[in-house]
Order: sequence, then C-alpha cells, then structure tokens
Amino acid sequence: MDRPVENRGPRVNDRIRVREVRLIGDDGEQHGVVPTEQALALAKDKGLDLVEVAADSRPPVCKIMDFGKFKYETKLKKRQNAKKQHKVVTKEVRIRPKTGEHDYMVKVKQAQRFLEKGFKVQVNVLFRGRERVHTDIAKGHLDRMATELEALGKIESPPRMEGFRMFMIVAPK
Repeated sequence: MDRPVENRGPRVNDRIRVREVRLIGDDGEQHGVVPTEQALALAKDKGLDLVEVAADSRPPVCKIMDFGKFKYETKLKKRQNAKKQHKVVTKEVRIRPKTGEHDYMVKVKQAQRFLEKGFKVQVNVLFRGRERVHTDIAKGHLDRMATELEALGKIESPPRMEGFRMFMIVAPK
C-alpha cells in the first residue's frame, strides 16, 4: 500500500539531490547556477545551511541561510497572522410561535446586545407538532424582529423554513 509522501518542508543541505542549483548567498547576492557540492561547501564555510527555496524551478533555487532561525521566523509569522484574523461568531436566539410579548422583548434585547458586540445573530423560530401549520405567525415574529433590529444590523438571509424551524440571520452594520 503506497502512502502519499507528506510535505516535510524545504530540503536542506545533504537532502538536496540535484546536480546543479541556482544559488543565492546569505546577503541576497545572486551566484548563478553552481554545482550542488560547491554550494554546500560555501554554506559550510560560512557556518550556515543550504536551503531549497523554490524546488519547482529548473534548476532549483537554493539560498544560504540559518535554517533554525528561518523556521523560527516562519512559525512567528504564522502565529502573528493567526492573531490578526477575525473570526465571525454566530449567536443564536430561539423563540416559539406561542412566545409571549415580554419574553419576545427579552429575546430582542438579547439579539441587540449580540449585534452591539459585533456578533452575527441567527433568530430561530422552533415548531412542535401542529404549530408547523402556523408559519405565518413565525414569519410575523421574524419580520417584527427584523424591524426592531434594523438600527443595529442588516438582514443577511431573509426568513426561510428548514425542517421544523424557520430562521433568519442578522449581521451587524
């Protein structure tokens, strides 16, 4: 059973098995196409590693650098980029077709708080048994909630029925 070869990162030093490489020095200077043995000798003289930067090109491009430092810096960059990403969180507010006025207003205030904090809000109307016949009541609840949340958010997906629930999604402005 053949398993696919996993990517272990760039080839370094003795793992580079081509005859010639295009060499870039540790200062960014182009050395042109040189034999791999000569490139390895140059790297060892400087106390650095020969790292394959572009394996797809012919001949492959190799750079003389400190590989440990390179790995550390790429890990640091990856962590910094992960911090900068903004993850959109969707909060959920559930009501029923028979929900009373006061309970409905509590849910509206809850949805307003979520929108003020920058979360998307998914408003669900859950049906049980014969309540499913009264989709008009649920649509009325959702339309009313949309008008009350209009100042803080915009409707991303209008009310629609899916199984035993009707829902809409409101995104912050």
